[in-house]
Amino acid sequence: MCGIWAIFGSDQNVFKQCQNSLNIAHRGPDSFRVENISHYSNCCLVFYQLAIMDDLFGMQPMRIKSHPNIYVLCNGEIYNHRTLQKQFDLQYLTESDCEILIHLYVRGGAEYAASMLDGVFAFCLLDTAAKKIYLGRDTYGVRPMFRLLKDDGFLAICSEAKGLLGLDHGHEDTDSAPDFEIIPFPPGNIESYDLAPSGKVTLCERVEFHSLENKPKWSDIPSCVQPSGEDVYANIRLLVTDAVRKRLMSHRSIGCLLSGGVDSSLVAALVVKLAKESGIQYPIQTYSIGLEGSTDILAARKVAAHIGSEHHEVSFTPEEGTAVLEDVIYSLETWDTSNIRCSIAMYLVSRYIQKETDRVVIFSGEGSDELAQGYIYFHKQPSPEVGDAESRRLLKDLYLYDVLRSDRTTAAHGLEVRVPLLDHHLTSYYLSLPASMRCPQQGIEKYLLRKAFDGTGLLPPEILWRPKVAFSDGLSSAEKPWYESLQEFACQEVSDAMLEGAPKRFPFKPPRTKECYHYRQIFEKHFKGHAKWTPHRWLQKWCDSDNSYSREIKNYKTFEANQSISDKELGKIK
Repeated sequence: MCGIWAIFGSDQNVFKQCQNSLNIAHRGPDSFRVENISHYSNCCLVFYQLAIMDDLFGMQPMRIKSHPNIYVLCNGEIYNHRTLQKQFDLQYLTESDCEILIHLYVRGGAEYAASMLDGVFAFCLLDTAAKKIYLGRDTYGVRPMFRLLKDDGFLAICSEAKGLLGLDHGHEDTDSAPDFEIIPFPPGNIESYDLAPSGKVTLCERVEFHSLENKPKWSDIPSCVQPSGEDVYANIRLLVTDAVRKRLMSHRSIGCLLSGGVDSSLVAALVVKLAKESGIQYPIQTYSIGLEGSTDILAARKVAAHIGSEHHEVSFTPEEGTAVLEDVIYSLETWDTSNIRCSIAMYLVSRYIQKETDRVVIFSGEGSDELAQGYIYFHKQPSPEVGDAESRRLLKDLYLYDVLRSDRTTAAHGLEVRVPLLDHHLTSYYLSLPASMRCPQQGIEKYLLRKAFDGTGLLPPEILWRPKVAFSDGLSSAEKPWYESLQEFACQEVSDAMLEGAPKRFPFKPPRTKECYHYRQIFEKHFKGHAKWTPHRWLQKWCDSDNSYSREIKNYKTFEANQSISDKELGKIK
């Protein structure tokens, strides 16, 4: 994780504009570099480094002696860089995984390079010899990037939108969308630009280099782990395990977020197991968070004891949660209610990790609910085909919701998050299975994923088969759900008259509740006129109630994390 920022073709004071990049300094607390491009005085590249691989020679903008005309800014982790280096007999000059991008670009161009990367990334590649600029972002948008392009040939990019504010001349009208607005760069795409001697740019084309429907090109390399045979459970187990194993690549210490749900528990259990097998000497730390009496805290405690992690429990009060609400929304750059609710706890636990531990690389379980149909509303899908379409839609929107949350809440505290359940090899295989296999089975969501690890001893059965609990609900106290505390707080901040006037004040997706209104007015305070960064609310489908602003769905089972499910009970749900 790091922060990238660049401008091309500026008519303003470049040094002054570079001050905007300070808004993302939290993403790279270890060091930074500002570099002007030779013969292009109105262009500038800025990099904020969180040193994970090769802190000495891996600094960016990256250039290497064999190709001095190429500059690379890349916020990413490329897990197959050594495989590709060996495959193509490449001569590395650094220990940085991002160096592979230069070699692949020279070998086959920007689109080819992006399609060969097994990892997560957002990059800007400048080729001064060809006078070209290329922007690219990974398929699920795990690593963020925003882009500002003006008609006069000015281009600016940044890891977070806040680093571009002020460069758009203060666009404030939520209903108009001028050509120069700040937009999230589309995941899975490459954009190419011509660079004129003046530094001005011209957009040439945008190409989708990878989609959910296709296997990535790198999966054809013989050394890649390949699913074999017809045993679906064995293949899923193989791919999930390999997804975790490749992400152990780090020169910094590793920890895991652990809610006690099946996703984070599987990831944490595999990290501990594979770390021992790879020779990592230090203990893997795990972190859970919740209000007093949280079921997630109890479940995570059981998992940590089972896998033998060095476990940390973080408790917070409703007052402590609402106290950081504005900081959370500023970090997220979204007004979506469900995302904000979940993000407060993730922000607080990330702050704890930064202050109280030495861990920097943090594993998390994002992506499974979208891939494996984990949300409770999938039980009501009209047909497997409709459920499959909804699953794919959620995956395409991840960069606006769960992936955004995991990146911003950790990056705000100088941490790097890794999400193995969004590994391209795993997701490509999983989505290739018949739709009827991927929908909830026998009353259990994520059945395939759970069944793949059943009987392995990796997790206690009561955790492996624990019913889905929304993150914002699982961290709630026994006395009062977390969302009720947030709603009560919002009612103190928003009057009936204010809510009644919401359509006039916020014509784009006007808030329907006081909680939504409060989040929206905080968002507009910092990002006025940019509500369309979140094009729509997170919505559940096929439910009778129109609770369109919340993920809260009553669970279909009561689960006590400190009580084991008997073998007889387990047999009923398997």
